[in-house]
Amino acid sequence: VQLQASGGGLVQAGGSLRLSCAASGSIVSINAMGWYRHAPGKQRELVAAIASSGTTTYADSLKGRFTISRDNTKNTVYLQMNSLKPEDTAVYYCNAGTVVVLTGSGYDRYLEVWGQGTLVTVSS
Repeated sequence: VQLQASGGGLVQAGGSLRLSCAASGSIVSINAMGWYRHAPGKQRELVAAIASSGTTTYADSLKGRFTISRDNTKNTVYLQMNSLKPEDTAVYYCNAGTVVVLTGSGYDRYLEVWGQGTLVTVSS
């Protein structure tokens, strides 16, 4: 199972970006998918998460500016980021929890899978 994140880049304050993260492999199901970020000098923090049912969770400080969504048919999670601020600058990582995959002899389950990260830089 692999997660491939994309969509990061340089944007001016007030601008928008949309991140995507696609899971690949012989995936049967994915429970939760989410985004974390790691800014220089700070701890990694949860940005948002979405369950397979569509239930969402957001960091309190980001509610109203960021929107997470997923397409279960494509095993892809998205993060729409609006009204970006310089303090949003970070490497954004996608995460998938409880991933069930089909193997030649049945099923395997991965409790947690991480993507490679995509850099978001917001200039003032």
